This record gives sequence, structure tokens and C-alpha cells, in this order.
Amino acid sequence: MPHTMARMGDVLAGFHAAWEFESDSVLIRFERGIRTPKLFQALGERRIPLDAIAAVTLTPGKRGTVVLRAEPRPGADPLMEAAAGQLKEGSDPYRLVLPAERETLAEYYADELRALLAPEDTGPPERYLVQPPEAPLQFKAYDGKASFDGKSVHFRWFWTGASSAKWKSGDQSFTVSDLCGVEWRSPEVFEGHLRLLRRDTGASQPAQADQDPAAVVFGLGYGPVHESLPFAAAVLGAVRAAGPAPLKSEGAAPRRDPADIAERIRHLGELYEAGLVTDEEFSTKKAELLAEL
Repeated sequence: MPHTMARMGDVLAGFHAAWEFESDSVLIRFERGIRTPKLFQALGERRIPLDAIAAVTLTPGKRGTVVLRAEPRPGADPLMEAAAGQLKEGSDPYRLVLPAERETLAEYYADELRALLAPEDTGPPERYLVQPPEAPLQFKAYDGKASFDGKSVHFRWFWTGASSAKWKSGDQSFTVSDLCGVEWRSPEVFEGHLRLLRRDTGASQPAQADQDPAAVVFGLGYGPVHESLPFAAAVLGAVRAAGPAPLKSEGAAPRRDPADIAERIRHLGELYEAGLVTDEEFSTKKAELLAEL
């Protein structure tokens, strides 16, 4: 007989979220309290089919806690695909943090889940198994307002932040059928942005997001994770549903020429001298730029 969860509908409550175990999925309900990460509040709840889970782990956490985590299959969840490993631990929707005294109970559910996972279901699926956030969605970036109605993405530029190149190009509209993917760079790092990757590869896109009419750039308070990441995931989900699998964000942007890289390093140095980036941010970004030569 196939292994089934002991009692369907069992709920394991932790900090900021509760997992409800069902025969074919885990329903994650996020709290809306003031201490709950804003991304969790924005997501509300998510149903994760067991087919979308590659593995389950239980590890010690910080300050007397344990962490139950479901490892998503690559390509199963548009939110995690868009995030591309950039989420901080505290904003990972697949982590459930519990008091250490509940470790035995957490281990029980971890074992139950592991028994239900099919070993062969660890590779990328042909389609997304987790539903993307629903449109319409919108957020304010530093240089414009981005909106998505489920069929088209619209960028409306702000005169206070948009580059002259974007002003000359005018406000932009992209149908899902025009796109092959999305590149999201967290607003919590240097050069955060949301770039739409277009199918018409004959025309290369500008390397710098602030010069690309198919991208909006983030800044302090603009394009926060809880707004821009669900937006990126919704677009990615629509792109996947409309055609072939979207391009991976890594390596999707065109390669920069040496002169452009030198200019970016010079600008990065100015920010460093002005105390606007830390030693670690300066070293990391400089290494990334040099690696593109």
C-alpha cells in the first residue's frame, strides 16, 4: 500500500507560518502579523504539490529553534526561479521555523513527507507545478511604474528617475508572447533591477538596466522584494504557460564590452569612496564586473 500522511489536515504551526499536510500537497499559510516578513504577507498562502518537492530537511536553527525545510524541485516554482537563490533565509517561503521543543514532532512530519516523495521527481518538470502569484500586479521602481495585467507588462517612466534613453523610447508595453523570460536582481544588492527578456534576440538589449527600455531599476525603497519578486514570478508563470520554458536568468543578459565594464568599475569606485557601498559589496561587485571581461 502507498504511504499516506497519518492524518490528512494535520497542521504544524511555526513562527510566521503554518503547514497543513494533505494527501498530495502542503498548504502553507503565512501570518499577517507585524513581525512577519513582508514577502510572506504578500504571498498569503501557497499550495505546494508533493511533486514540486525534491527533498525535506530538519536542521538546528538560531536561538533555540529548529528549521523544517522543503527543497523545491528546480523549475517547479516560478517564485523561486525568479529569485534565483537571492532570497535571505528569513524570507524563504519553504522554511518553517519552530521552537526546539517541537523537534520530535517536526521530525515525524519530515519523515512522513520524505516517504511520500518520488525519487525520480527531482529534475525540472515540463511546467510549473506551483501556481504563480495572480495578476494584476504593480509596483514602483526608481525610474518608473511597472504593471502586469496577466497579458502584458507596462512600464511608465518617472521624469525624476528615468534615463534620457528611456524618455526617448517612451512608455513601454510588452505582451507575454513577446517575452522568453525575466531577470530579477534583488533590490537589496547593488544594481537591483527587473529586466524582461525578449524573444526577438536579433536586437540586443543594453547591458545596463538604466538604459534598457525593457527594464526598471530599483533603489532605496523602490521595487521592494515583497512587491517586485511576486511580480517577476507572475510574469515568468505567464511566459511559461504561453510557450517554451523561459531562459534562465544567469547568462541571459548580453555580454558587456570592456569600455562599459571599465566605466562601471569607475562608478563603483566613486560610490565606495563616498561611503555608499561597503568593503564587501565593493569587492564582490568589482569581481563580478571583472569576470565579464
